[in-house]
Amino acid sequence: MHTLATILVLLVALEHVWILILEMFLWTKPLGLKTFRQSRQAAEATRVLAANQGLYNGFLAAGLFWSLATGDHAVQVFFVSCVLVAGIYGGLTAKRSILYIQGLPALLALLALLAS
Repeated sequence: MHTLATILVLLVALEHVWILILEMFLWTKPLGLKTFRQSRQAAEATRVLAANQGLYNGFLAAGLFWSLATGDHAVQVFFVSCVLVAGIYGGLTAKRSILYIQGLPALLALLALLAS
């Protein structure tokens, strides 16, 4: 179970690196526009906010990578729980699919961590 938990935490970390890239660098590009289903005008108006949001996702990824590097189980649980809360909040307030894209992987990682 430890190996599964490690793999799931790594996948959640990599997902948040990807979210950072989308929000900080691709927000106004065709892939960002398509991913977030917005017009170029809306993307330009929210570009700075998205970059800030992306930075926070990068901090989550950094914490997850740090927890993996140190092998600190408590830190892994903390950062995966932060991602889960963010996924739930985003799913309830912004877009339901965030529950599945961000929240579900974090929930699976958390369950694996608690079981290991």
